[in-house]
Formats: sequence, C-alpha cells, structure tokens
Amino acid sequence: MIWNNLAVVVVIVVVVVVVVVVQVVVVVVVEVVEVVVVLIVVVVVVVVVVVVVVVVVVGVVQVVILVVLVVVVVVVVVVVVGVVQVVILVVVVAVVVLVVKIVVVVVVIIIIVEVLVIVVLVAVVVVVVVVIVVVVVVQVRILAVIIVVVVVVVVVVVVVLVAVVVVVVVQVVVIVVVVIVVEVVVQVVILVVVVLVVK
Repeated sequence: MIWNNLAVVVVIVVVVVVVVVVQVVVVVVVEVVEVVVVLIVVVVVVVVVVVVVVVVVVGVVQVVILVVLVVVVVVVVVVVVGVVQVVILVVVVAVVVLVVKIVVVVVVIIIIVEVLVIVVLVAVVVVVVVVIVVVVVVQVRILAVIIVVVVVVVVVVVVVLVAVVVVVVVQVVVIVVVVIVVEVVVQVVILVVVVLVVK
C-alpha cells in the first residue's frame, strides 16, 4: 500500500511537474511568440516607417531634383536660346553683310561691264566710222583716180580721134584740092594747047 501511494504521489508530482513545465514552456513560448510578434510588428512598423520616410524623402528628393533639373534645363534652354539667338543674330548680320558685299561687288561688276560694253560699243562705232570713212575716202580716191583715168583716157581717145579725123579730113581736102588743081591745070593746059593750035 505504501508503494502504491508513493507511486501515486510520484505520478501526481510528475504530472504536476510536467503540467507546470508545460505551462511554463507554454508561457515562455507564448511570451517568446508575443515578443517575436511584437518584434516583427515593430520591425514591420519600422520598415514601413522607414520605407514611407524613404519614399517621402526620395519623393521629395526626386521632386527637388526634378525642380532643380527643370530649373537647370530652363536656365540651359534660356542660355542656349540666348546663345543661339546671339549666334543667329551674328550669323544673320554676317549673312546680311556678305549679301551687301556681294550686291556691291555685283553692282560694281555690272557698272564695270556696262562701262566696258559702252567703251566696246563706242570703239566699235569709232572703228566702223573710221572704216566707213576710210572706205569712202578710198572709194572716193579710187573713184577720183578712176574718173581721172577715164577722163584722161577719154580725152586721149577724143584727141586721137580728133587727130585722126583732122588728118583724114586734111588728107581728103588735100586730095580734093590736088585733084581740083590738077583738073584746072589740065583744063588750062588743054585750053592753051587748043588756042595755040587754032592760031
């Protein structure tokens, strides 16, 4: 009976110890779990807060960066536009100056060409006039020479013809006179002979 009671007591003690231990373990596990859960929650909250803060900070930084970038871009664009405007203005001025120089050169060339054309035309006119005058003078001289030659030839021919005619006429007259004289002489001789014979 004593051993049985002792065994019961031991069992009860063991059971109580086991229950206590289990309870302690459960409490400890629950506490640990609670602590872990709390830690997890804290970590999650911290992470969330950090993430939120990071997101907010990153967002603000991004916004600031964006604003800075916009300002920088605007400034660069303004500067570039200003520089481009200045460059365009300089280029336009240079182009205008170049165009003006080209126009002046072209006008000068046109004036020179016109003057040269006028000089050439005047020279051509002078040459033509000189040639015409020379030709006319030469022609007049040639015509005068021809006229002189023709007149001389005509005069010579006329003189020769007149001389020939005169010679012929003189010869004819001489012949006629001689014939008449001969006839008269013959008739006189015949008459003298007849008179002498009759006497």
